[in-house]
Amino acid sequence: MHKKNTPDATFTIEHSEVRVNNVRLHIAASGPPDGTPVFLLHGFPDTWFGWEYQIKFLAQNGFRVIAPDQRGYNLSEKPTGIKHYELDQLTSDIVSLADHFNYDTINLAGHDWGAAVCWNTAIRYPERVKRLAILNVPHPTVMANYLKRHPRQMLKSWYIFVFQIPRLAEKLARLGNWRLLISAFPKYLPRSTTDRYREAWSQPGAITGMINWYRAAFRSARTSASSPNKVTCPTLIVWGKNDRYLSYAMAPLSLEYCPDGELVTFEKTSHWVLLDKPDEVSKLLLNHFQ
Repeated sequence: MHKKNTPDATFTIEHSEVRVNNVRLHIAASGPPDGTPVFLLHGFPDTWFGWEYQIKFLAQNGFRVIAPDQRGYNLSEKPTGIKHYELDQLTSDIVSLADHFNYDTINLAGHDWGAAVCWNTAIRYPERVKRLAILNVPHPTVMANYLKRHPRQMLKSWYIFVFQIPRLAEKLARLGNWRLLISAFPKYLPRSTTDRYREAWSQPGAITGMINWYRAAFRSARTSASSPNKVTCPTLIVWGKNDRYLSYAMAPLSLEYCPDGELVTFEKTSHWVLLDKPDEVSKLLLNHFQ
């Protein structure tokens, strides 16, 4: 039976390092050790603490929450070379992390690039994902097809092309005390939070590691239209419709790949739905994962 109340400091957030899939990952974890596992995966240019509200809420409600800094980010290892950031490697990190904690199945939620890893994990390892939650990222087949047919989405994704330029992308990111990356976040974030992000991006090798996710995806030049691409586990798609990076039209199209799927939308909410609507998103995850 899960207790339902607002998140507080009942469960502290524990920090550790684990070595999985030949990479060292920093892990933030909370909740009872015997609780049902939920993995929360951040995207770009985020870190584990983008999920901090949801970590505390789900832990308070009886789940064991695992939120890694994904490879290349913050306090996790940053392998040198673009090949280390291919989607299959990123997916293997999560499956290996579940193995490390002796979880046969996990509940899995992701935002932005973290959601892309979630989609791929559920498609490639359906037996390992109990329930899936996706925040503001389309199914990979939908994304691949939509980019080909809709030039407006290509314009929204302009930064992906800039990121392909070695050294220039890193230099642009660092300009003005990380002004470009800060501008990606909601303006209401307090200085204390943006300073945490600046510290994370300033870790040795971090900005190149982070951008290498985009470079690896660009170079692979593979669409994810290979079969099978249906997601068989119960899937919740949460979408802030005021997303300046990804068209909302891809949300209902993604639902078509989820036979047991549900789409929940927020009208005036940005790409950062987990920050814009922390309480609502936390409750949606709780209800879905229960």
